[in-house]
Amino acid sequence: MEIKTNEYRVWSEGATIHYEGTMRLSGTEAYAPILEMMDNILASKPSTIVLDLTALEFLNSSGINLLAKFTIQVRKQENVGMLVKGSTRIPWQSKSLPNLKKLYPAVDLVIA
Repeated sequence: MEIKTNEYRVWSEGATIHYEGTMRLSGTEAYAPILEMMDNILASKPSTIVLDLTALEFLNSSGINLLAKFTIQVRKQENVGMLVKGSTRIPWQSKSLPNLKKLYPAVDLVIA
């Protein structure tokens, strides 16, 4: 599945969800299609869900909230792990992504 606009693209390959571009969507409702894609992958109960954010230049507070809520959903699922990939070249990622480990200490966080 793929969700694409002029500013961002979100697509999945198996249990890996890729994010790229700039996501400045207005509120929870605007992020609903992306959350639905994420929930569908979680519902398939893969051994590990990968969120690849290495090409996501910007994510507003509503989007960060989406990641936090999804992390909590994954935490509730037995036998489903989560790997989050970020990039040190994108400042918001080094600052915000470590908070996901506070919500779910078992998250594998790779910011390289």
